[in-house]
Amino acid sequence: MVEPSDRQLLAEYISRNSQEAFATLVRRHVNLVYAAAFRQVGNFHHAQEVTQVVFLILATKAARLKEGTILSGWLYQTARLTSASFLRGERRRQHREHEAFMQSTLRNSPTESGWEKLAPLLDEAMGRLGEMDRNAIVLRFFEVRPVSEVAAALGLEEWAVRKRLERAVEKLRKFFAKRGVAISAAAICVTLSASAAAAAPPAALAGMIAATAATKGTVDTCSTLTLLKTTLKIMAWTKAKTAIIVGAGVLLAAGSATVTIKEVSHYHEESLWDKIAHSDLQDLENAPAGVSIRQSAFPRDAAGMHESYGKVLGIYQPFETLIARAYDASPWRVLALSPLPAGEFDYMATTSQDQRETLQEMIKSKFGFFARHEMRETDVLELRVKRPNAAGLKPSSTSDGNSTSAWETGSLHRVNGPISFLIYDLENCLQMPVIDRTGLVGRFDYDLKWDDAVAWDSTGRRHFTNPDGLKRALLNELGLELVSARESLDILVVTKK
Repeated sequence: MVEPSDRQLLAEYISRNSQEAFATLVRRHVNLVYAAAFRQVGNFHHAQEVTQVVFLILATKAARLKEGTILSGWLYQTARLTSASFLRGERRRQHREHEAFMQSTLRNSPTESGWEKLAPLLDEAMGRLGEMDRNAIVLRFFEVRPVSEVAAALGLEEWAVRKRLERAVEKLRKFFAKRGVAISAAAICVTLSASAAAAAPPAALAGMIAATAATKGTVDTCSTLTLLKTTLKIMAWTKAKTAIIVGAGVLLAAGSATVTIKEVSHYHEESLWDKIAHSDLQDLENAPAGVSIRQSAFPRDAAGMHESYGKVLGIYQPFETLIARAYDASPWRVLALSPLPAGEFDYMATTSQDQRETLQEMIKSKFGFFARHEMRETDVLELRVKRPNAAGLKPSSTSDGNSTSAWETGSLHRVNGPISFLIYDLENCLQMPVIDRTGLVGRFDYDLKWDDAVAWDSTGRRHFTNPDGLKRALLNELGLELVSARESLDILVVTKK
């Protein structure tokens, strides 16, 4: 029998106050919540209290969760905020001593396990990720779900999930590296899968929480009630702050130069754009929080996209690329039901929350467009293996999990990249969806070259003039062929409100 989904169980609990449905949710997710709490508070009694409060908050707010909420990610984030509330209270001094001890241990114990290095930093690093990235990490590594299930939960294709996971893990790696923990992206994946949920809660905890949650907030102890109220206030402030930041982005795009609230500092937009124009991209990392989209003021040879610690910069990008970025889709899998704005755009997204959600709000408010993912039949190219073990497609000798690439006219070069990265490169070159039918796993190096040139069409869009040359080089050098087909595909359908 197929188990009901989280969404179905929540609906049953909300509509019928089904304690059985809620108890099922508790049993399903209690390990995840307890492990996140235990990592931060470091005491199993306190971790139990935090876990209880998290599910009390779920019972209180279940009916107000927005459509499409990934419950695993929401519970993890709530556990993180509740633990932070706890540590800011009566255990603040012990927490500082614990952090000092762990930092000392990291410096003086080079032989300790990867988990011992990551544990004291993990949840802070996770807090720096956007919501979609955090959900993907929680589902894939904390709950050890297959990529297919993660894709279904997030409403994405598997290739997009793999790409998102790689980006998110790389952000974690950079965060750890800046704090003196040198660990590869591959090692982070292995360590998270093996150890992130290793702290098992007491067997009776799930039943106790389910019974308590039936009261929807009535608790026995003053400390638990205080923690519950404090966390609810923090969650309300976090939600309000997100709305303020998005609103600040709208003001910035309209020309306002100053916004002041917590994370949003004075944002001298033109000054920052001027620095970026002179290639001082270090300013992107240090840029204050805000969002800006404008008609491009750069020459077309400056076109490109840059990302630094979750802050995103696009230069001289067509609107299709901008909206594809906002909704996590390939620009070549976008179907516009209304004419899109002409010309090229520059955009920055430097807020602390998920950049895609922020860009979506900006696109809606500034241009009136929104998008949704739909399954639609469309023309595609299927990538297949024609000659196995071709010399040009080399298994990567690099083991650090990082991938580097160079994409120029008539040249595709990559080191240590999965086939999904080649798919991405081919879609950009051929400007149509490419589907992986190779069955190849692992990471590869390749250096693909062919005779080509760049042309610009009447709308200012760049395209390559020799796609057949690329296809021949792909077959001759990498042993891979592209075959025309028509398939039902996840397409980003763009409409105007």
